[in-house]
Amino acid sequence: MRDFKGIIPGMFTVGNLACGFGSIIVSSRASISSSYATNLFEAVWLIILASFFDFLDGLVARFSRTYSRIGVELDSLTDIVSFGVAPAVLLVSFSLIRHGNWAWILAFVYLMAGAYRLARFNLSATLEKKANFLGLPIPSAAIVIVSYILFSYEVWGEIMMEKFFIILILVTSALMVSTVEFEAMPKFDFSKFRNRIKVLIIFAGAIAIMINASLVIFPLASIYILYGVVRLMITLFVGDKAAARQSAGLAKTQGEKSG
Repeated sequence: MRDFKGIIPGMFTVGNLACGFGSIIVSSRASISSSYATNLFEAVWLIILASFFDFLDGLVARFSRTYSRIGVELDSLTDIVSFGVAPAVLLVSFSLIRHGNWAWILAFVYLMAGAYRLARFNLSATLEKKANFLGLPIPSAAIVIVSYILFSYEVWGEIMMEKFFIILILVTSALMVSTVEFEAMPKFDFSKFRNRIKVLIIFAGAIAIMINASLVIFPLASIYILYGVVRLMITLFVGDKAAARQSAGLAKTQGEKSG
């Protein structure tokens, strides 16, 4: 029975891989197709759909308690295709960065950062889910990048603020290889206030996405990233102040003893 339950998360992993592979195929047709915008949106939405399957994979594994070592490895291999290679190919194929070889360089930097993030995760991963992610998860990085494309077309009708887009790719790449902690999927244990708030936020975000996904996904993904960075800054600031008070108190104590 346990083996049968383990098949279900694997089915979502296969769905994730199929969407990532499909996005790569669509992106590879960009140079020979006359439907530039249609193909671009198809490639983007396939990556977003892959992230949905990835979310369901983790959710089902958590509820069914069917974690396995091969599942962890397969999930990471799938993620490098759907959230590493697929966005990188999309950036290059649709010439979203128009300054010389910037598209190739940025795509490779992003892909390399994603591969490192997944390799580090696999080395430290256990079958028990941790409270938070160490470094920005590669699905979140991919969603931020591709959702900006949807957001930009929704607001301006084309990719705008190319320099901002370049910075966005570099920042997400840096955050993937960083040690900044980001929130993991909440446990559906409603006895804890923190979990209730996180689940409420997820449901509110899901409703907003159903209303206008193109306009909402990018701001929500950006808030998720900013929350992790701001929390780190606050922790460092509070930690520095606490260390300074402790140092001052120790110096005062030593002064009193010497006096």
